[in-house]
Amino acid sequence: MTDATNINIGAPRASFGIKPKQAAKTRARPSQGIPYIGIVLPIGLLLLWSLAAQQQWVPPVFLPSPLATAEAFVTMVQRQQLHSDFLRSINIVSQAFVYGSVAAVVLGIAAGLSNNVERFFGPTFDSIRHIPGVAWLPLIVLWLGLGAPAQILVIAKSVFFPVFLNTLQGIRNVEKSHVELASVLTLTRAQLVRRVVLPSAVPSIMVSLRYAAGVAWALVVTAEGLSGQEGLGYLIFRAQNLLLTDQLIVCMVIIGLVGFTIDRLMLLLQKFVLRWKQGFEG
Repeated sequence: MTDATNINIGAPRASFGIKPKQAAKTRARPSQGIPYIGIVLPIGLLLLWSLAAQQQWVPPVFLPSPLATAEAFVTMVQRQQLHSDFLRSINIVSQAFVYGSVAAVVLGIAAGLSNNVERFFGPTFDSIRHIPGVAWLPLIVLWLGLGAPAQILVIAKSVFFPVFLNTLQGIRNVEKSHVELASVLTLTRAQLVRRVVLPSAVPSIMVSLRYAAGVAWALVVTAEGLSGQEGLGYLIFRAQNLLLTDQLIVCMVIIGLVGFTIDRLMLLLQKFVLRWKQGFEG
């Protein structure tokens, strides 16, 4: 007799009228699209920026040229230890993301598997999550002072709630038919959670982690700008106060490029974790 616990609940079924080999070829077909179309808009914006600076549509003090911005970047690297501020921001965001996301996944799974846990945390979490992180910052600074701990706590709080809610919702959205089939196959609760519930919730969790990573990196600017003496956020606020627009743009470009890199890395991680899941590719 076949061991019921070895049956893959989520195994895909062959489509009616389509042979398995044909279905495999259909899934393997690469999506069609225009290559390198993603660089058209950035190049266009760079050309528009160069033209606007050359024609002085905006005073140079408010919109320096791309060349002047590149020179400011070299100056910041050589004389102002830009790399030190960059590494400091990366360190803050990494810690906040890990702390917030790990706590959110653990509590989200617990709340998803137990109505009592959800009712215990629900009212408190629903109240706290509507208070923005910036509103918490002054109070946290009074508790922890100016520095990394306060910034990590503020960013971790903003990371926690989207991951928690998506983890909880991912578990609650498990197909009822899969749960009923697991019951027919006499799977234990531990086997049900490991083989049915968690795999079904993983896509929702991965999407929330990707979103939370971007939120964490964006919030480092506010956290460091309002309660720090170093980091990219501090450099942006200092450049604004001193009207150093070229340095301000340098920091903005760095934040944008790093944010894009973080998003691409999280997307690769998402595709790797969900490599078993086939979907519409556009």
